[in-house]
Amino acid sequence: GVLKEERLLDLERYPDRYEHIWEGDYARAFEGAYFAKQLTEAKAGGRIGRVAADPLLPLRAFFDLGGSGANADAMAIWIVQFVGREIRVLDYIEGQGQVLAYYVSELRSRKYDKAICVLPHDGVNENNVTGKRYEDHLRDAGFQVQVIKNQGKGAAMMRVEAVRRLFPQIWFNEATTEAGRDALGYYHEKKNEDRNVGLGPDHDWSSHCADAFGLMAIAYQEPKKDDGPILRRIGGYT
Repeated sequence: GVLKEERLLDLERYPDRYEHIWEGDYARAFEGAYFAKQLTEAKAGGRIGRVAADPLLPLRAFFDLGGSGANADAMAIWIVQFVGREIRVLDYIEGQGQVLAYYVSELRSRKYDKAICVLPHDGVNENNVTGKRYEDHLRDAGFQVQVIKNQGKGAAMMRVEAVRRLFPQIWFNEATTEAGRDALGYYHEKKNEDRNVGLGPDHDWSSHCADAFGLMAIAYQEPKKDDGPILRRIGGYT
């Protein structure tokens, strides 16, 4: 059936992720996986299920930027809402080799045209096809844009730690985030086998998804007890 065809296609195209997705638990904790344990806990704690957006609060789209062309890196986008101390992960969009207009149309068709687009510091880089900056493209398409400054040396591990710290507050909408959760569960440390030392995150099919998720964790601001109403506050630091 369809599932079998999909499985065989995955085996042919993505041998590195085949076993992870098809031969065992999605969030099976293998050595060096950064978020496998946290995903398992989220599932056990009922934080992967039906999660709805709050219509009064802003949506945010967190990007990791790919390029256009067959050999370009993947582009990953998480749709997230901060509701008090709760982080609601509503949707995940990924593609490879697509032009930016594809993602703009994807965001609009899923009714995220009012989302604040949050880009990593390379959002100020020029698109290699059009020569315009990614943030300008998105602004021209009618989106609000926020660029998170470069975290500098050690940024990847800072993102990993930020995600781990926030994980108990994170709720996933199960039906729309499966591909993203698969990638988060696989994201892992690269090892020097001879010396048995960690070399930081492995740059593979899962890292763009994890980078976009890490950007969300870096951008999140913990609500303060003495602040005014949540609505005013969350709308206030865009």
